[in-house]
Amino acid sequence: MSPCGSEMGSKGAPPSTEGNTYPEEDGVMRMLLGSCLITVALLCYPCVALGDEHSHRTAAENLLMVMEVDKSMQPLADQVLEKQLQHSPQLAPQREVLQMFLTQYLSWASVRQETITAYTQAFTEPELKQLTEFYATPLGKKASEKMPQLAFIAGQIGLKQAQAHQAELRQMLEDQKGKQGGGG
Repeated sequence: MSPCGSEMGSKGAPPSTEGNTYPEEDGVMRMLLGSCLITVALLCYPCVALGDEHSHRTAAENLLMVMEVDKSMQPLADQVLEKQLQHSPQLAPQREVLQMFLTQYLSWASVRQETITAYTQAFTEPELKQLTEFYATPLGKKASEKMPQLAFIAGQIGLKQAQAHQAELRQMLEDQKGKQGGGG
């Protein structure tokens, strides 16, 4: 008998399980092997998840590059500056400082990681790949170019509508205030 308590078969090979006098040991060994496999799988899962996260982020960055978001940041900073100066002309003497500030904080380098994260949260990896295919087409390129301008125009239209009806909003607020004051 070996020190482990099991007999070795001929030529040092383990005995066959046929006629095994310790069937409980086989069950325990299978359970231990199963547990080991599960443990290894769980330990490897973060590596698999990180691989998926990396490819997901890569897909998002590829989309952003096809859409040329990196090239649109400086024009966006310039547009923000112009709108701010139109709204507050007294800031004109500080134009250079404002330009440096916006260039620093509205640069692709400063917003890249968070922008990629936003896209990975909004779209699955396959969706990002499909969008990349679309934005690589001539229509996709046109959409990428025109959509920000159209979104800005839509915002301006909404702002004009709200401003045009400010008196109505004031009246609604006064009516609500009167109801609350008179009901108590």
